[in-house]
Amino acid sequence: MSSIPYSRYLFYPVTWYSVLIVTGAALALFLACKEEKRSGLPKDTVLDLALWLIPGGIIGARLYYVVFSFGQFRNDLLSVFRIWEGGLAIYGGIIAGLLVLFIFCRYRKLSFLLLCDMIAPGLALAQCIGRWGNWFNTEAFGLPVTGSFPRFFPLAVQIPSDGYSWHFATFFYESMWDLAVFVFLVISRRTFLKRKNGDVFFFYLFLYAAGRLVIEELRTDSLFASSVRISQLLSVLICIAILMLYRKSASDLSGKHPLTAYVLFPLAVVGALIILLYTFSFRLPFMYSFTASLSVLCLCSFAMIIGLFSVYFSQTGKEI
Repeated sequence: MSSIPYSRYLFYPVTWYSVLIVTGAALALFLACKEEKRSGLPKDTVLDLALWLIPGGIIGARLYYVVFSFGQFRNDLLSVFRIWEGGLAIYGGIIAGLLVLFIFCRYRKLSFLLLCDMIAPGLALAQCIGRWGNWFNTEAFGLPVTGSFPRFFPLAVQIPSDGYSWHFATFFYESMWDLAVFVFLVISRRTFLKRKNGDVFFFYLFLYAAGRLVIEELRTDSLFASSVRISQLLSVLICIAILMLYRKSASDLSGKHPLTAYVLFPLAVVGALIILLYTFSFRLPFMYSFTASLSVLCLCSFAMIIGLFSVYFSQTGKEI
């Protein structure tokens, strides 16, 4: 496949990005409908939810983007409504989607966390597919490739607006991470991720956030508040919140799971705190070079993932 898309349009005026988003949403809806039947929910619950969830998610994704990049809309406020020109942020879509889902569940008297579990795998798959729209739009790419890093697609991508130079293909990295999260959730939700409602969704949030905070460091189009990358900050806050959610006291874990209580979970917390400091530019001496800081982000993210798994297995009475 060429490293530069032939056209951003499937056929004018239908863009590839639109087609991919619709395809991802349709597959997510299909998977959720299958889970609806297995979970014993009333027929068409997911279809009714989709009528509110999809437009609500798009509106939220747009508002999030506009709030953190208002400068480009300041002189033309009507451009806020021209979403076909680009400018959606997945975290905004997730936040708005959760709000719509919560209201829907209260109105229908359904379990909020159960429905979150139902839609989480499909959401990861939709993100995997939707990210390829960035390739067709030649956007969401990373820093210029330097040194001996491979200069071929999909590890790197050529950007015409930058003199056809090679950049990290961050959209591809995130797409593959989302695919891995989807496969993990589908395989594990009927095995060890079945202790209580919400487990599948919380693991989705944690794993996506852990991958996003590393990939975000490579991107050139991050949304900022002052000098802070908003997606990185939100990612590490999500990870810390979920670590705390699954944490049991040291006294509870120390007897049967001393490795978790005294090593793995503390390591996960330290990793999360290092990344939190990093997002506010409070970098430790060994993190000032780009290669070193990226390596630290990867190691800390891995420590957080191991820490979450260790605590979860400890709570289910299994060894990790």
